[in-house]
Order: sequence, then structure tokens, then C-alpha cells
Amino acid sequence: MRAIATLRSPSRAKHVDKFMRGVLWVIALGFILVLAVFVGAILHQGWPILRLDFLTRMPETLEAGGGIKPQIFNSIYLVLLSLGLSLPIGLGAGVYMAEYAGKGRTLNFFRLCIETLAATPSIVLALFGMIVFVQTLGWSFSIRSGALTLALLNIPVITRVTEVSLMSVPRELKEASYGLGATKLQTILKVALPYAATGILTGLVLTAGRAFGESAILVFTAGTNTSAIFPDFRLTVPGETLSVHLWYVTSDGTLPDAREIAAGTAAVMILVLLILNLSVRFLDRAIRRRTR
Repeated sequence: MRAIATLRSPSRAKHVDKFMRGVLWVIALGFILVLAVFVGAILHQGWPILRLDFLTRMPETLEAGGGIKPQIFNSIYLVLLSLGLSLPIGLGAGVYMAEYAGKGRTLNFFRLCIETLAATPSIVLALFGMIVFVQTLGWSFSIRSGALTLALLNIPVITRVTEVSLMSVPRELKEASYGLGATKLQTILKVALPYAATGILTGLVLTAGRAFGESAILVFTAGTNTSAIFPDFRLTVPGETLSVHLWYVTSDGTLPDAREIAAGTAAVMILVLLILNLSVRFLDRAIRRRTR
């Protein structure tokens, strides 16, 4: 009887394995279908609105036919500024936690702080930015207020992604570097960071996409207006982004073509996010080929 049971168990395991593969394939295909329907519905409504004049005209406050030119600029500008502020801090903190902090209370304390900041709702960060930057410092609704608050949103994600990516570096590579006489800093810069570059880059693009689609923080810090000058690189002017413009147009209701503008704005945001994700795939492949 035992011999028969042992003969049957591999066959049963194969059936269970095939069944679980099928379940996972169904879940994956279901997710792809939901994503395709979601993206397709938005692009179906917004694609007819994506004309050149819509992308290159200034917005209107009361009349139909306005564009989103300054909102596109402000969205990209704010994302770049926030990443420029948060990337050095997040990258440095991730390197410290992965390579220098060691195991113990210090590392646990830093992880607790990072995870708490990462779990903080964006509306709480928005209120913090409004109280500190807009009111206390007197910066009003401006691009610098929005960029600094967005940086607070980005730092924990970049830190955690950097730490996890560095922890995945094989120990043998580091030991080989030490065996060749390299210092710890040289090993981190020449071996660990290049090996973990794909993971860090993926996390960076996800962070940029999250910041690009953020609205609550920017409503309270960057404002719902744009500068009359284009392009305006001043940090003291309001900086309404695409996500804020989408919220404002749908909630205000004064524009006669508010529905069309909202559909076109949403389509632009989806296309930008798709371009970001596709670009990180190409960069990932290029980095992998270079590091082989």
C-alpha cells in the first residue's frame, strides 16, 4: 500500500501543479483584461480630443476650446524637481541601511521611520506642506512648495527600493571585490550599485509615475492656477498639474466643454505613464546587456 501511495503522489503533485498554473494564468489574464478595458476606455474617450491645439494652447477659464500646455509643463517640471530633491536623500539612506547600518535597533528604527512615512496618506502630507511651506514660511501656492512636499512622498519609496535592491546583490560579488583590494565604498560604487541599477531604476520610474499622478498634495501646495508666462521656470509661481487640472475641471463645472477637457487630460496622463513604463523596460534591457 505504501508503494502504491508513493507511486500516486508524484502524479497527484503534477495535477496540483498544473491546476495552480492554470489558476495563476487566469488571474494574470484577468488583470491584463481589466487593465486593457481601463486604458482602452480612457483612450477611447480622450483620443478624439488629443489635437495639436489642445496640447499647445493655454487653458480657458470660462470659454470652450482651452488647452493644457502649461499643465503638461508643470507636471514634468514638478516631477523632475521632486526627484532631484528626493533621489540623493533616498539613495543615500538606502545605501546606509543596506551597507552600513548593520542588524540591530538602529536599522529597525530607521525602517520604522521609513515605513511610517511611506504609509502616511498623501492628504496628511498635503496638510503638512500647506501648514509648513505655504503658511509658516509664506511661500504661498507655488512650485517650490509642491516640489518639496512631493519629495517627502518620494523619499521613503526610493529609500526602500534602494535598500532591497542592494540587499539582493550576491555576496560572492562583494567578496570578490574585497579580494581584489577594493574598499567598501569602491565596492558599493563599482559593484553593488551597478548590479542593483535595474531595481533602483524600476523603483524610480514607479515613484515618478506616482508623483506625476498625485493631486491631493499639489492642490494644497502648488495651487490650481498657472503662470501667464510659458515656459515659466520660477519656483515662486503657482503650478497646476494635469492631475490637479483634471480634478478642477470636473469639480468646478464652469467650462462648457469640461467633459472633453477632462477626457483629453486623462488620456494624456495615461499615455505619459505608458511611455514611462516602456522606457524603463528598454533601459532595463540596455543595463542588463551592459553588465553581462
